Amino acid sequence: MTCASCASRIERKLNKLDGVTATVNYATERASVAAPAAVDAATLIAEVEKAGYSAQVHVAEPERTRESQGPASGADAADAEVTSLRNRLIVSAVLSAPVVAMAMIPALQFTYWQWASLALAAPVVVWGAWPFHRAAWINLRHGAATMDTLVSIGTIAAFLWSLYALFLGTAGMPGMRHPFELTLQRTDGTGNIYLEVAAGVTTFILAGRYFEKRSKRQAGAALRSLLELGAKDVTVLRDGRETIVPIGELRVADEFVVRPGEKIATDGIVVSGASAVDVSMITGESVPVEVGVGDAVTGATVNASGRLVVRATRVGADTQLAQMAKLVEDAQAGKAQVQRLADRISGIFVPIVLGVAVVTLTGWLIAGFPVAAALTAAVAVLVVACPCALGLATPTALMVGTGRGAPLGILIKGPEVLESTHKVDTVVLDKTGTVTTGRMALVGVIPAKGEDRSEVLRIAGTLEHASEHPIARAIANAAAREAGLAQPEGFVAVPGKGVHGVVDGHAAVVGSQSLLEEWAAPLTPELAEKLDRAERDGRTVVAVAWDGAARGILIVADTVKPTSADAVSRMKGLGLTPILLTGDNEAVARHIAAEVGIDEVIAGVLPKDKVDVVARLQQSGKTVAMVGDGVNDAPALAKADLGIAMGTGTDAAIAASDLTLVGGDLRGAVDAIRLSRATLGTIKSNLFWAFAYNTAAVPIAALGLLNPMLAGAAMALSSVFVVGNSLRLRAFRSIAG
Repeated sequence: MTCASCASRIERKLNKLDGVTATVNYATERASVAAPAAVDAATLIAEVEKAGYSAQVHVAEPERTRESQGPASGADAADAEVTSLRNRLIVSAVLSAPVVAMAMIPALQFTYWQWASLALAAPVVVWGAWPFHRAAWINLRHGAATMDTLVSIGTIAAFLWSLYALFLGTAGMPGMRHPFELTLQRTDGTGNIYLEVAAGVTTFILAGRYFEKRSKRQAGAALRSLLELGAKDVTVLRDGRETIVPIGELRVADEFVVRPGEKIATDGIVVSGASAVDVSMITGESVPVEVGVGDAVTGATVNASGRLVVRATRVGADTQLAQMAKLVEDAQAGKAQVQRLADRISGIFVPIVLGVAVVTLTGWLIAGFPVAAALTAAVAVLVVACPCALGLATPTALMVGTGRGAPLGILIKGPEVLESTHKVDTVVLDKTGTVTTGRMALVGVIPAKGEDRSEVLRIAGTLEHASEHPIARAIANAAAREAGLAQPEGFVAVPGKGVHGVVDGHAAVVGSQSLLEEWAAPLTPELAEKLDRAERDGRTVVAVAWDGAARGILIVADTVKPTSADAVSRMKGLGLTPILLTGDNEAVARHIAAEVGIDEVIAGVLPKDKVDVVARLQQSGKTVAMVGDGVNDAPALAKADLGIAMGTGTDAAIAASDLTLVGGDLRGAVDAIRLSRATLGTIKSNLFWAFAYNTAAVPIAALGLLNPMLAGAAMALSSVFVVGNSLRLRAFRSIAG
């Protein structure tokens, strides 16, 4: 497929089959098809081939092995296409350079220079431009015109006229010259060749196409990133012995061991042990979940503290991780198809140019001029209407825009991203790791009446320092900074409740309210009220007691990033509506939203629900940007019109997104949207002027006043303008200063 209209044609063809529902995505180069049993893959492929294209059954990455000898994956095919384009570009550039130089610089025009130009230009026009000729032919069969049509017609017309002038005209005579003249005067068309236009246009368009294709080669990276998140090996209990086996050998009902710091191999039920599990990759929330015997755990989440024995309940494609990968794939398959601006403009421009050429030919013949003169003018129209700048308009702006974005920490994946960015009116923000830091931190110490704050923090931090629990680490780190740490004695961890031990001769306990009650040290009414209020706000509260009395409470929470409120304010300034989306509870979400100035909140959602939320907003007419950082955000990032991943997040989220913010500053999302809008504006102006220069020369060509030097100058001038206009993007500045 060469453009989005190709995808539409294939889609229509497939949907004509009885019972078939198909969606074809130009960007990912995949068709998702729901078909009755009577319609097999061979029938579908045959239908695609009837439309003039080729297809093969997509083999999902989980089903492929390193030893597989099956068809190349999408990534392999994309690499092969990029390599082919690069080879064509290199050869064409090497051959075209002397052709253009000889045509534009009379001093280089030796006796038989025109024949040398023919020998150099022929491979460029025939082999180098073959992708354009092939695409033009396919489009012609379906009555469509794209940028490829314009390039193919222009280069073939210039080349064939040059052959005619060389073999049947006077251009092949020894000593023929192209004088350096930009004058408007009628010339003998059979004495002019346009080989530099044919070769130069081909090379410029190849360069543009290569840079665009190279930017799209990561189409399947999101799925690969998700699948690589799982454990590679697992310690299975068999006959009472621990055996390490590859994850592929794990079966339902197998029991396996998970030590602190290890990933849980697959979905299962805890049969022994207790621990805190970091489930942020699934839920996106930073507070670890306490698990014990009988609790369900999810594959690829991380065991934070104790040793667990888990019985596998789901393996392979049935796991929650695999289901998330399927969500991402489905979201990418259904993503809006964006047709390049150049193709849309070409669809109008090509018929007009062909019409002008026919009118020119007819007009000259009716006026009584010789056939040769009429053909000269008509061919000149086709030659000058083929703008090499058209192929540079998008990639040069994209390269300068992405080049400017890189030092600002903004990575843009491709031109399709830009075309959807300028329409964005709603920004959905994930809470944890995007608006907030995603890390637990101590946000408050409330001592009991008459107690010293530093002492409460020091004793609590001393005991928690010996624990591996994420909340314990947050308290210990704060205590080490603010109050210092002592040396604990007799440390004991009570799974799911807290810790106790001796600090400086005091029998201390740190943990839940129920643990303190077990130690006959209940909270005072004042502390209990403050604990309830903090928990209603979604905070995590740890109580501290020693020597039989409650001494205070510690409040731990995920904190808002310092720049988030400013980022939200600037989003509103751009006319965007921010929405906070989180798997956390309503109270926590409302508290965070109020802190940063977000009015609309959607809380308590799972990964699949996030996709549904984005889809619902799109169905209501919104153009949605999604900003997230976790694996749980990947399906929604892929589904959104514009997916923006925080570079501090997971590889899966980054791969599923359209834009990546290298840093964790949410203001980068504002910069990304501003830069995308600026880059798209530059592309539009590039396309306008790429056509304008050549369109202005069409009447000159139709009147028979176009000489080869003028055609070459128009080509060069439009290219220089496009590059110069794109370079203005280097002046873009970040709002962060």
